[in-house]
Amino acid sequence: MGEVPQRNTATAPSSIVRVEAPARLHFGFLDLHGGLGRRFGSIGLAIDAPSVALTARRSAHLSVTGAEAERVRGYARDAADHLGQPDSVAIEVERTIPAHAGFGSGTQLALAVAAALARLGGHAFSAAAFSSSLDRGNRSGVGLSAFTEGGLIVDGGRGGDGGPPPVIARLSYPEAWRIVLILDQSMAGVHGTREVEAFRDLPRFPEAQAAEICRIVLMQVLPAVALAEPQGFGAGITRIQDLIGDHFAPHQGGRYASAAVAQALAQAAAQGVPGYGQSSWGPTGFVLMPSEAEASALVESLDRGGPLRFLIARGRNTGASITTAD
Repeated sequence: MGEVPQRNTATAPSSIVRVEAPARLHFGFLDLHGGLGRRFGSIGLAIDAPSVALTARRSAHLSVTGAEAERVRGYARDAADHLGQPDSVAIEVERTIPAHAGFGSGTQLALAVAAALARLGGHAFSAAAFSSSLDRGNRSGVGLSAFTEGGLIVDGGRGGDGGPPPVIARLSYPEAWRIVLILDQSMAGVHGTREVEAFRDLPRFPEAQAAEICRIVLMQVLPAVALAEPQGFGAGITRIQDLIGDHFAPHQGGRYASAAVAQALAQAAAQGVPGYGQSSWGPTGFVLMPSEAEASALVESLDRGGPLRFLIARGRNTGASITTAD
């Protein structure tokens, strides 16, 4: 098996392609006000778990086995149309990222399918080029960049041209740091029509708060990652979370979508942990910890009842893995 680098160049067709792609956390928007001509802007992180894994093979016709088969079948047809090639492929989905939980599952699954079909046909693959045909990256460029390169990512928002948001900063996440993920398996986050309605109906985001978030990202969060200072990083992310969460509270029932996740985050905060919040619309919560040992100790201290599941993840500083066999 051979690793295929993530670049926009055509290669020889392959008979079997396996793709493994990371989930991402969305820490918040930079500028929902949009007064400077660009709107949204995002900061997020690629993580090593959960993840997508699938294998694609040439076949006489399109077939999909495993989780989310209908969704994958639709992505395969869209990708084949974009590439101008038949959708004659058999896809086996080994594992998927929980849907509508704040992990960017749709983007990672769609790009994994598109990358597999492109490699089977010997076509160039560019995540940005596929974003429109697969309806991905409409507001955030974090998911696209998580697929291609991983790490901590900041994008510059959507401009008037409608293209994918440009990545304006990318840093490697400190190897020792961990993220405690708090999953509420009893509910899904806001998505689809409800998400569109939320962005339509919410009042305009205050300009002063957008300015504060941008300052925090540039002068606190990014330097803290570069210097591996977990306190400053965590405190900056939490402040961003507070501002964004309160803005979206009318559409998700509070600062956090899940009451159970909110309770676990309050327990972490009571222990003096500086960094915590909710990824995207949730319901998944996260707690930022400086080491594996401290992450494990935190999980042991949190209430384990109800619908919650805990997972300790690492930042992932590489993008999707694409391996082939002829």
